[in-house]
Amino acid sequence: MSDFDHATVLLHEAVDALVVAGDGIYVDGTYGRGGHSALLLSRLSAKGRLVALDRDPAAVAHARVRYADNPCFEIEQCNFSNMRRVITERNLLGKVSGILLDIGVSSPQLDDAGRGFSFMQDGPLDMRMNPEAGISAAEWINGASVEEMTAVFREYGEERYAKRIAGAIEKSRSEAPFTRTLQLAEVVTAANPAWEKHKHPATRVFQAIRIFINDELGELKKALIDALDILEEGGRIAVIAFHSLEDRIVKQFFREQSRGRELPRHIPVMGDPEGRTLKLIGKAIKASDQEIEKNPRSRSAVLRVAAKLYAEKAAQSGAVA
Repeated sequence: MSDFDHATVLLHEAVDALVVAGDGIYVDGTYGRGGHSALLLSRLSAKGRLVALDRDPAAVAHARVRYADNPCFEIEQCNFSNMRRVITERNLLGKVSGILLDIGVSSPQLDDAGRGFSFMQDGPLDMRMNPEAGISAAEWINGASVEEMTAVFREYGEERYAKRIAGAIEKSRSEAPFTRTLQLAEVVTAANPAWEKHKHPATRVFQAIRIFINDELGELKKALIDALDILEEGGRIAVIAFHSLEDRIVKQFFREQSRGRELPRHIPVMGDPEGRTLKLIGKAIKASDQEIEKNPRSRSAVLRVAAKLYAEKAAQSGAVA
């Protein structure tokens, strides 16, 4: 299956940090092309179990062929924000040993011009993680107001020239609707007055559109909250993010859940009033120079890991001496 060749980012770092029990239950919320799942399965005993999720039908089809005869593996086509439903249906809520989330678009998706993610290759302007659901990038870009486009480009792409680019898009679509990736990339490139070093001028706009139409940040926020109930005590969650918007959400969530609420130190309290639920595991991990050399797309990857506190430890962490 050469179409699914994929250099998995932070492969060993993520799995090493996640797997604490070979007979545990694990969730790969972003199967992609199965790199993390393959290594996870190699670490499990015959009693272990891996539940994988992916909204991309191509990824799900790949997994069902690859692991058709593996009783420890199963996959469901859905967004990872549906993780709680999937786990609840299997009566596994509060019993999961580890959750892995590898956020963003996969290399095969980027490299497949037909998926419409790339500004380097011509293809239909789609960008949907699941091409069978939701509106395409073309549908959105042809119907959104200048104000809406400006807001999306600024919020999800951190694009300095969002308003200028949105205006150029509006002018161009009045002559002909957008249907192709290079068509949009050319308009954005021409409207962008300051190109960043080593970055295509359409990068931020394409990123913003993809994140917006797939609700990637909303999916991430929901999955992080649901993970608190899905994990067993001592269970771990590992998240790989590829840009600052995603990593900021993960970093803030982990920090808030590990610190809890701030209360006056002199007030006697019972139980866990500070609401701590997680313990940070090590520091953020980035790709090594060797990995970046082999796979330049790993340059921006950041791995963060946290573990669900045991109830008694959570209570002790909130107690006041």
